[in-house]
Amino acid sequence: MTPRPAIVAVVGMPGAGKSAAAAFFKSLGYPVVRFGAVTDQGLKEQNLPLTEANEKAFREGLRQRLGMDAYARKVTPQVKKLLADHPLVVLDGLYSWEEYLYLKQAFPGLILLAVYAKPPVRYARLSSRAVRPLQPDQARLRDMAELENLNKGGPIALSDFLVQNNSTLDRFHGQLRSILNELKISR
Repeated sequence: MTPRPAIVAVVGMPGAGKSAAAAFFKSLGYPVVRFGAVTDQGLKEQNLPLTEANEKAFREGLRQRLGMDAYARKVTPQVKKLLADHPLVVLDGLYSWEEYLYLKQAFPGLILLAVYAKPPVRYARLSSRAVRPLQPDQARLRDMAELENLNKGGPIALSDFLVQNNSTLDRFHGQLRSILNELKISR
């Protein structure tokens, strides 16, 4: 067993399988803190529908007002509370280098888990998803925007673990189980 609770932040490009990884950990009973919930709540408070355009405007506005580490600062109290009762807390949605730096200072043991899928695989997933589907040209534009405007590449490049998600869900889950075993985390 790990002597203290662990925090695993799942990072990756759109459609790579970050939410699928988070859902896997959640199915095992580990709490997941989804950064996107900050956006969802903010739009709800503004009586705005969840659309790609509204979400983007909210994210950019929040970061413009509070800094590029805004989401990390917003979720930190929830993470601290969950750490008191759980051996592992999973973060779904860490994007920027600044969020990473903030969380690494707040939680020195932060572990980065990068989920990778080839662009054609990601674009196919994004075009077929039920909520906020993106066509391949839109997905490529989003990739570039996230890399250039959100400083997303740094956390992916510095990840402690890398799992590939180009194949079956069973294979993907097997890789995630291996990481839990390596970290010696159990229920």
